[in-house]
Amino acid sequence: MRWQILQTRRFARAYKKLKPNIVADVDAAVAEISVSPEVGELKRGDLATLRVYKFHSAGQLYLLGYTLEDVPRLIYLEAIGPHENFYRDLKR
Repeated sequence: MRWQILQTRRFARAYKKLKPNIVADVDAAVAEISVSPEVGELKRGDLATLRVYKFHSAGQLYLLGYTLEDVPRLIYLEAIGPHENFYRDLKR
């Protein structure tokens, strides 16, 4: 059974600014996460609740940060972007 996907405001703003070819790769990554949410790497420290799924698009590494809520089976898409300053911006 698939999980329900919800976007945060931060994710929606970043997603809206992406180019169409990158949007297609992000959609594929979200589909993969909805089938198997444990596919992302669980972070430690300040971002302990966050999971990050890494994928390549347009020759660059992109990170998709998300959190899980088990009881109602929800995935919250927190952030999307290139690796550069991803974690620093996410802590803000």
